[in-house]
Amino acid sequence: MPRLSSTTPAFPWPTWAPRFAGMKSRLAFKGNPFPETEPYAFGILVRDGIEIMLQQLEGYDKPDLYQLRADGIWDVYIRMDGVKDFYESVREHVESSGHLKKVLYAMGV
Repeated sequence: MPRLSSTTPAFPWPTWAPRFAGMKSRLAFKGNPFPETEPYAFGILVRDGIEIMLQQLEGYDKPDLYQLRADGIWDVYIRMDGVKDFYESVREHVESSGHLKKVLYAMGV
């Protein structure tokens, strides 16, 4: 019988190369752009068995949908252990919003 084993979210970014580099350095992901030289079409970020793909989509402007639902929305949900330690390790390196703080508070962190 067929069995699904994993999923990999893929996000469009207008100019993802700087974000790709930032996620690699600030969030300790390993990354592989494709092709290996610019212009890049996409990149794969990997950490602890988690993969996230970023797709180059020139001119893309992500809509702000957070206000459409009282508890907000999210693009991907990653289950993990040590969320408080992870947050502490990255909070000075990433742009944080009240949304993340609400989630951590709800989790008892």
